[in-house]
Amino acid sequence: MTNSLGLYIHIPFCERKCNYCDFYSAFYNKDTLSVYLSALKGEIKKWGGKTHRPIDTIYIGGGTPSLLGKKIVDLVECIKANFCVLENAEITVEANPSSSNDFLSWAKQAGANRLSIGVQSGSDDTLKILGRNHTANDAVATIKKARQLGFNNISVDLMIALPNSNLQTLKNDIDFMLTLDAEHISAYILKIEQNTAFYKKYDTLNLPDDDATAEQYLYMCKLLAENGYNHYEISNFAKGENSSRHNLKYWIGEDYLGIGPAAHSCLDGKRFYYPRDLQGFIKTAQVIDDGESGGKSEQLMLGLRLAQGVDLSQIYGEIPEDIKKKTNLLEKAGYIKANLPHISLTDSGMLISNSIITELLENENI
Repeated sequence: MTNSLGLYIHIPFCERKCNYCDFYSAFYNKDTLSVYLSALKGEIKKWGGKTHRPIDTIYIGGGTPSLLGKKIVDLVECIKANFCVLENAEITVEANPSSSNDFLSWAKQAGANRLSIGVQSGSDDTLKILGRNHTANDAVATIKKARQLGFNNISVDLMIALPNSNLQTLKNDIDFMLTLDAEHISAYILKIEQNTAFYKKYDTLNLPDDDATAEQYLYMCKLLAENGYNHYEISNFAKGENSSRHNLKYWIGEDYLGIGPAAHSCLDGKRFYYPRDLQGFIKTAQVIDDGESGGKSEQLMLGLRLAQGVDLSQIYGEIPEDIKKKTNLLEKAGYIKANLPHISLTDSGMLISNSIITELLENENI
């Protein structure tokens, strides 16, 4: 555990809601954004006065942070005025491929050194189905502009198991992603959540079944590995040393502070979050307690998301015989790699990680 802290800032505005999205957001209004930023800066100042720990990662996510425009500069200046931001801090800003070139310039001026760009697919038809407001060419142009501005750490989002998809459409999307030559790829299996447009028309979506989804995931892992991407976490792939330093905090149990409606924190052994309520945040920002952090079951659950896996002796102490039997069976089935006390998930195991974790926790008092 290091003394440094990760900082997440939520910008909860979108020009329109994507058909699959269940993240908390509100429709963009310039006046509401200004009022929100005032409240946000107040919370940043408050936490800066409470938390005298250096910040080594900042992640500005959403929503659509690119709606900030040049106000991104003022926001980062506020953070730096109230926290001790380390010189080598990773500063990530999410951006849409439809973002104006001006925003990328402002993000660079603000000190951002990493971009996370929501590309999702290389097919314009698929992007329309998803409800995205950009084209594949927009993604190419955005990354070209980012490179010209000097960004050398870019992550792109890829979605798989999409409507009307198969291995060929997936290969087309991955081939497109490879042409972008990003340092990092975050890849997500489409899940249909309640309160989304997709949920309301689920029966018409022509989604791949579970077996076809698993086939797509494993095919993606294979193709990305062949092209130099290290599969370091269930949904994340990186070239070289370009793993997301901020997101790694979530999985290895380091502290982070989230500010904004729906933002979660893990700080000094406590978990808490702001409610999914924009107006409530603006009027009186308050956090809700979410219990203790760092329990053994949590260590297992989070640690197994990573390719490096976990040391079971740190979870159980002396490993129970039934756990040894379970790990043996899981290894024979090809779901884990075991060199006790250390275990890690294979790509196939990552597909059913929740079931494996449940199995390892069953009847164990940890």
